[in-house]
Amino acid sequence: MVTLLGISGSLRKGSLNTALLNAATRLPAEGYAIEAAGIHGVPLYDGDLEAAEGIPAAVTALKEKIQAADGVILFTPEYNNGIPGAFKNTIDWLSRPSSDIAKVFGGKPFALVGASPGNFGTLLSQNAWLPVLHTLGCRTFSEKRLMVSKAHTLFDAEGNLTDEATVKRLADLLAAFARFAGEK
Repeated sequence: MVTLLGISGSLRKGSLNTALLNAATRLPAEGYAIEAAGIHGVPLYDGDLEAAEGIPAAVTALKEKIQAADGVILFTPEYNNGIPGAFKNTIDWLSRPSSDIAKVFGGKPFALVGASPGNFGTLLSQNAWLPVLHTLGCRTFSEKRLMVSKAHTLFDAEGNLTDEATVKRLADLLAAFARFAGEK
């Protein structure tokens, strides 16, 4: 069984990316399981805080989940045509101390998914993530990417994904990424 970890990079209660991640966890999964995680509780990175108090508990818990997973999917918003600051901040914390980079990221399969109310999904955010993931030594999944545009029209009031075409695209991506993450 391949284990996947989906991380929503949004702090917002009504996040489209969290809703998309939740939809992913409700899909029937053959040969894989997906767990949802978030970035709540991660403080702004501060080297003085790290020196005085060490790695925050929320960061340590997320590191452990990443290390236990066969693959990680970043459900990334796009803010001002780029990576959301809170999500990048979380990745920065996860790379501390630098001696942990290889344990947490080295060779780990990572995929990018995103939902946006705009016309281009999260194309620019996903593109901006690629050099970050490369620098950390991740194995990035390039067979499929999912950029959900006009996402605010695809969920009902309870946050359920109601667009069948997007459900299929999400399911196809998850299955393909699970195969990729399962390759050793």
